[in-house]
Amino acid sequence: MPPVNPRKLAKVPFLELSEGRLQGVVSSGSDIERVYVSSVSSGDHGLSCSTNNNRPCGGLSSTYACKHIQGLLAEAEKQFGTARVARYLTIEIAEGETLFSGLHPTQAPSRAAEVFSSFLRHLAYLEIPVSTEPLPEMQWFPAGPVPK
Repeated sequence: MPPVNPRKLAKVPFLELSEGRLQGVVSSGSDIERVYVSSVSSGDHGLSCSTNNNRPCGGLSSTYACKHIQGLLAEAEKQFGTARVARYLTIEIAEGETLFSGLHPTQAPSRAAEVFSSFLRHLAYLEIPVSTEPLPEMQWFPAGPVPK
């Protein structure tokens, strides 16, 4: 599925709707070697944000989303569209509002290890030489029209 709008990968290099969460990796604004692993869970809007070294984000509280989660939501709107992400996270928003305005946040357990592992798995595909041969780990993915 093509993105709704182009987005900058330097700020949020990875995001996905998976495991009942919007989750991703967000670059630190102050340290080039640090990233934050952030997530918003569907339904209860549980927020989680910590560094890749499992240190909690100082800007996150149980009632306020830190700038990393705000950035994740903004980039998800660009990637998937506001309506799709709102439906996935069960966020009710008025026409023209952002996802952030519809959050009723709670605190969620950290899923940093799972999300960062998924990010690293995706990065590994960048190291595979270009080839027209099929990748064994991608055999489950349909590569063409479905046979009749």
